[in-house]
Amino acid sequence: MTERKTYLLVDGENIDATLGNSVLGRRPHSDERPRWNVLLEHFSESWGQPVVPLFFLAANGDLPMTFVQALIAMGYKPVPLNGEGKVVDIAIQRTAAALKDREGDVVLVSHDRDFAEQMADLAEDEEERRLAAVGFGEFMAGDLRKIPGLEIIDLEYDVQAFKKPLPRVHIIDIDEFDPLDFI
Repeated sequence: MTERKTYLLVDGENIDATLGNSVLGRRPHSDERPRWNVLLEHFSESWGQPVVPLFFLAANGDLPMTFVQALIAMGYKPVPLNGEGKVVDIAIQRTAAALKDREGDVVLVSHDRDFAEQMADLAEDEEERRLAAVGFGEFMAGDLRKIPGLEIIDLEYDVQAFKKPLPRVHIIDIDEFDPLDFI
């Protein structure tokens, strides 16, 4: 019997685009991007099992070696892809579909509704499988939110993957409201 695993499927382009276009309103600087090692540590510790971290990226003939080497050093398995269409989405969809036949939990790091069908299939599986979608909560696709049992985990607030607070507007629980944050 093998040890149960968490499969971490990272759509880095989606996270980067949402961070830049929707949160910052510009291209993020390197120190404003998520600390991917913190994400990996978060799930290893909080879900209490080994993590298989897959980082999907569109290479299109140009492999960003510095970034790929950094991912490898953190323990990620880079999945550089080339081809026509949304190659990252296609690869993540295929991977999620393949995981239906494997024991393990699945974490999708993306806001993209393009993965809703595969995540819903995993949620309907007879196996007790823990599922999550990670990103910025306010930008999570409604189709993902509707999946029964899918946890929505905020990359900034829950995972604390950023070095400094991002300029986000979000709903604040009154028990957590601190007026000093606003005055």
